[in-house]
Amino acid sequence: MPLLQVFTNVRDSKIPDGFLSDMSDMFQKAIGKPMEAILVSVVPNQTMMFGGSSDACALAKMTSIGSLGIEENKNLTKVITAAMAKMNVAADRMYVIFRDIAPQDVGFNNTTFAS
Repeated sequence: MPLLQVFTNVRDSKIPDGFLSDMSDMFQKAIGKPMEAILVSVVPNQTMMFGGSSDACALAKMTSIGSLGIEENKNLTKVITAAMAKMNVAADRMYVIFRDIAPQDVGFNNTTFAS
């Protein structure tokens, strides 16, 4: 159930064609879970400021049941920041927040992943 949410002040008109598909593919390969479970959301047009500047910036929130850890998070950060560079968001203009969530805390298909 890997979930990647990206909030950015980049305008929706500046999101390249195919960005969500590309991001989903890159994310899936990096986390190693089936594509059927991958959820990617990009929320553009946010009122955001990073380091006192309103230049392109972003906040990415990565949630998963497992597959996270020190080395995994470093690799995922590289993948996510590389994708965001396509929207002119520099690696030093965004944060990536990781959350490893318990299976019972995620509902899907009328039950939870703990079932």
